[in-house]
Amino acid sequence: MKRTGLALASLWLACGTAAAADAKAEKWVPMFNGKDLTGWTPKFTGYAAGENPFDTFRVVDGNLVVSYDGYTEFGNRFGHLFYDKKLSHYRIRLEYRFAPKEKQVKGGPAWGLMNSGIMLHCQPVGTMRKDQAFPVSIEAQFLGDDGTGTRGSGNMCSPGTHVVMNGKLEKEHCPKTSTTAVAPGQWTRFEVEVRGGASIKHLVNGVVTAEYSKPQYDPEDPDGKTQMEGKPLEITDGYVALQAESHPVEFRNVELLELER
Repeated sequence: MKRTGLALASLWLACGTAAAADAKAEKWVPMFNGKDLTGWTPKFTGYAAGENPFDTFRVVDGNLVVSYDGYTEFGNRFGHLFYDKKLSHYRIRLEYRFAPKEKQVKGGPAWGLMNSGIMLHCQPVGTMRKDQAFPVSIEAQFLGDDGTGTRGSGNMCSPGTHVVMNGKLEKEHCPKTSTTAVAPGQWTRFEVEVRGGASIKHLVNGVVTAEYSKPQYDPEDPDGKTQMEGKPLEITDGYVALQAESHPVEFRNVELLELER
């Protein structure tokens, strides 16, 4: 019995050492400096890249905040904050919450209620038309529950794109794959794993809410068609962007782990 116990102890020690080595090998890096928007570029509908109307994207107490306190109405000013580095194989993790005491700005679309997300494989920010609402990309969507328990967070949306889901080309813009509802005001853990065009996976509080592959341009979408010119149909890299879609939202602990190809 003593030898068995020693053998088990040795095995546990070896497993623990291996796990610690794996954790140490993961080089997660902060994507925000906690002070300002250095390394990121805002783009709003109706504005040139780099303009940040009414200081919508801002850093407060070290967190990235989407605020509409300077607006009288939304005015279709859809906003995206682009990370300056192009990425292909990576994981991003963060925490988000829809500000518990702030309501959706006047004039925001009904679907914009407690709605935000991370845009993946985005077109370069400088190629967006001035009046373009959304970048050609794939969205990992954040939703806050409205009390019905039916607004699952972590779905996929596809502005100017399609993906392959469950073995078929998915042309529905936002198919509902998530049943993980999150009450507003709660900090929610969100992670996305992107491996080029081979696979993309969303996780909300550790639960997988969407899996798909082969993101590709939609040749019937005008912006998708423009971005596709001179490129392969499938999209294997691009930029990431955080959304401002008319409801105040906060982000914290935004981190990136680049993966080997």
